[in-house]
Amino acid sequence: MTYRAPVEEMLFVMQELAGIDAVAQLPGHEEAGYDTAAAVLEECARFNEGVVAPLNHPADQSPSSFQDGRVTTSPGFKAAFAQFAAGGWQGLQHPPQFGGQGLPKLIHSACAEMVNSASLSFALCPLLTDGAIEALLTAGSEEQQAAYIPKMIDGSWTGSMNLTEPQAGSDLSLVRTRAEPRADGSWLLFGTKVFITYGEHDLADNIVHLVLARVAGAPEGVKGISLFICPKVLADGTRNDVHCVSIEHKLGIKASPTAVLQYGDHGGAVAYLVGQENHGLEYMFVMMNAARFGVGIQGIALAERAYQQAVAYARERVQSRPADGSLSRAAPIIHHPDVRRMLMTMRAHTEGCRALAYVAAAAYDAAHAHPDAAVRARNQAFYEFMVPLVKGLSTEMALEVASLGVQVHGGMGYIEETGAAQHLRDAKILTIYEGTTAIQANDLVGRKTMRDGGATARALAAQVAVTVDDLQAQGGDAGQAMARRLDGARRAFLDVVDYVVTQGRQNPNAVFAGSVPYLMLAGTLAAGWQMARALRAAQARLAAGDAPEFMRAKIATARFYGEHLLNRAGAWRDSIVEGADAVTALAPEAF
Repeated sequence: MTYRAPVEEMLFVMQELAGIDAVAQLPGHEEAGYDTAAAVLEECARFNEGVVAPLNHPADQSPSSFQDGRVTTSPGFKAAFAQFAAGGWQGLQHPPQFGGQGLPKLIHSACAEMVNSASLSFALCPLLTDGAIEALLTAGSEEQQAAYIPKMIDGSWTGSMNLTEPQAGSDLSLVRTRAEPRADGSWLLFGTKVFITYGEHDLADNIVHLVLARVAGAPEGVKGISLFICPKVLADGTRNDVHCVSIEHKLGIKASPTAVLQYGDHGGAVAYLVGQENHGLEYMFVMMNAARFGVGIQGIALAERAYQQAVAYARERVQSRPADGSLSRAAPIIHHPDVRRMLMTMRAHTEGCRALAYVAAAAYDAAHAHPDAAVRARNQAFYEFMVPLVKGLSTEMALEVASLGVQVHGGMGYIEETGAAQHLRDAKILTIYEGTTAIQANDLVGRKTMRDGGATARALAAQVAVTVDDLQAQGGDAGQAMARRLDGARRAFLDVVDYVVTQGRQNPNAVFAGSVPYLMLAGTLAAGWQMARALRAAQARLAAGDAPEFMRAKIATARFYGEHLLNRAGAWRDSIVEGADAVTALAPEAF
């Protein structure tokens, strides 16, 4: 099934919800208004629809392979990556002084969604390279930035993130890769890193590995971790002592090589310290936060692809007469109410999470470029609160949407040839890598809610309340229905925020037992808030006679979000506030 980028929908969100025109008023982004966004998105759509999307299913059938220490990517990937790099897509949001285009994160997010919809496995390489560039922009020396960033932007080199080790999954305090100093100021690395996405491949001439390791005498735990640059190929053209010893055989994203890398088996892998010793984790968090937002975009992208495929199948598959007798013969299944319920669930989920992510991206742009320090701080707090929601909700949503996509296909969805099963297999990893949903939820509870006594969370609820008031004042059945549901979700959210703040230190097990439901509640509220804003904007544009078919669909989808997704908030509230004891009632030995 082919992919068509939802450019009209993306531009609506960017204009009406994320405020592309306001972003274009930020210093450095003066040329990045609506017209620029439209031109970039149209060109990005052409590239991904025509070049990358046709590779997705064949690459799943012919995944990356490993032999004699070399990784060969799926047929077509190398040529597509060369076109991706030549088109300047890797440098879209990065600084012009390094060869990038310096466009806002808002425009980049839409383009990232397209390439991930086209092929999740292909898009993982640019995603990790973006993270490596962000980390070096934050913590790298001027010499390091000049040496590595332009090459990653032009596609000659790519980047990878090396955290995980066999004994250290998400607990980075257990990292044991060691770094030994050399007389010339460089270092030698020794250790094993696992689950390294695009840690070895044939798409580019070099790979810039960013590696967490310990210096001798460093403190135990996360406070003793340093960050190093370890290129696959050194400046003199010799191969560094970092080698791929295998790639994983996975449930999904099969075309993306996930490498086991061995450092220092032949004398030590030459590496260069980034920033100060023992500050590696804070630097890597820059890369991780960029990657976490990017993975949320991946969830939206995969959901969009699964939705498009399900709609196409539902229009073609003929089975049974409609329940209302409107046709006397068997009809395409899109006429059946339950199929439409599933399609509407897929559509509403995807549009809600897209709106949430794009609004967060615009906040990131303001946080980094607005001339007023107070405005920057306010947007930074909002963006940081949104990151676990974008990552956690969008990836859990993608899994639900992909599963519904298989269900719409019926038995044919369970057959690999249709491609629906690939979306479900690919979706599962999104809830796991760059921090599981529980890790995002723990971040939301600890750093984002308890740390400031719930201030940022309550500020979010106050913004939602303004939208509720606006909907009630505007009138209309759809607006009134959405206002009721949105306000109910807001109240449930505030109940949970109060519970987290008051019980977090007194009874942490009870609070963390409900951490994932809290994330789902907060994310669904935030996405529902954006859908409510979209409903208001669509009503106004419909009244003006602007794109009536699109606006009616937007209003209907927003109302569905309110009636069928926001109403989950009360159940989450009850399970969090009243259900903690049931989670921990069974002793570990009783399982």
